[in-house]
Amino acid sequence: MEPIASDVVAAGKQARRRVPRSAHGAWAPAPDRFDPVDILEQQAASRVPELVPIRYGRMAASRFAFLRGAPAIMAADIARSPSSGLTVQLCGDAHLCNFGLFASPERALLFDLNDFDETLPGPFEWDVKRLAASVAVAAHENRESDASARAAALASARAYRLAMLRLAGLGELDVWYERVDTADLLPLIQEPKYRKRVEASLAKARGRTSLQALAKLTERGPGGEPRIIHDPPLLEPMDPEGLSHLQQILQDYRDTLSEDRSELLDRFELIDAARKVVGVGSVGTRCYIGLFRGRNTGEPLFLQVKEAERSVLEPHLAPSVHRHHGQRVVAGQRRLQATGDIFLGWATGPGGRDFYWRQLRDMKGSAVVEGMPRPLLEQYADLCGRTLARGHARSGNRVAIAAYLGSGDVFDRAIADFALGYAEQTRADHAALTTAISDGRISTRADV
Repeated sequence: MEPIASDVVAAGKQARRRVPRSAHGAWAPAPDRFDPVDILEQQAASRVPELVPIRYGRMAASRFAFLRGAPAIMAADIARSPSSGLTVQLCGDAHLCNFGLFASPERALLFDLNDFDETLPGPFEWDVKRLAASVAVAAHENRESDASARAAALASARAYRLAMLRLAGLGELDVWYERVDTADLLPLIQEPKYRKRVEASLAKARGRTSLQALAKLTERGPGGEPRIIHDPPLLEPMDPEGLSHLQQILQDYRDTLSEDRSELLDRFELIDAARKVVGVGSVGTRCYIGLFRGRNTGEPLFLQVKEAERSVLEPHLAPSVHRHHGQRVVAGQRRLQATGDIFLGWATGPGGRDFYWRQLRDMKGSAVVEGMPRPLLEQYADLCGRTLARGHARSGNRVAIAAYLGSGDVFDRAIADFALGYAEQTRADHAALTTAISDGRISTRADV
């Protein structure tokens, strides 16, 4: 391999002189800081009105749930912070629960980022800060002390830095092929009780397939064919007109797939569809699931069709080069993930709305951080930090970022300090939401 270009290293060190690593540790709300509930209400304007109260209800459930649903609030805060100027493809919402398990096309079970609705190019530290803040909030939610919360947040930043330093020394192809296979995770967990917990999570993910979804989400309809169950407001089958609209955009979606995958899609037919409520921050966006049936074998395939709106980062960064936000999400996912869903594509729906398509369940799973023991939370934070670095190394200048980060722990400690400070901000913002609910400013709906 060719030696690392000295000018690239110099660029990283120059960025460090311009914005010292310690500068990332400061957090204090600006005197003219916005009302966080205002931002949530602005987002609600484009969403399905009857679903918005469910979103508020889910966010009010805990501080960690609030953080999950408030990437727009954190983006507006971080945009006022010092910027390294070192650009990567940001996930845009890199909290702990947006990492998880999924199947590669070769059917290996991998660990990676798994949500890209907010993806956009931007300063690498924005993702690192959101990850570390989510770690600190999760630790506090689990009744851990400030010291424990800081240690877990520090673990995520340290793992990111060390992984980036290692990746900076690898060749381009080596970085591109890098991935986190879950087969390599278990040996890292020493305590038997924690290993059993992880083994159970892996087994559960392996069982999350379209066959499992068929049993959970459908019932036998007229003629014996499966039909998606009616469970309003979380799952509502589409009427014939809605199903017809979905059929019409299938060709648009098909055209975004590679030739071999579009031919594979042709081996299935759409037989039913429904609107489905998903996530926390996404509640209220238009999201559907389509039930397909193999034309020859009758095997089921569930695809998710999810609305893609403007990234919450876009008011603070350059707009996406992709005018179609479904394409923006897909392109960002392909840049950040080690390997992608074979049915990942995009299409324009009724009313000119942007959507992206992917499999609903393909051995997907995520960690349950609520109640996670402190040692396991630190290990998980470490894993997420390493995984985030791998995604950033694929999409940004890893050599310059590594030179910026350096071999010392200045950056790690600064990010840990920020995480604790922002955890307190999240506490205050969550309280503002609950006050708005109790005052009648906004309404909630029970999560049924």
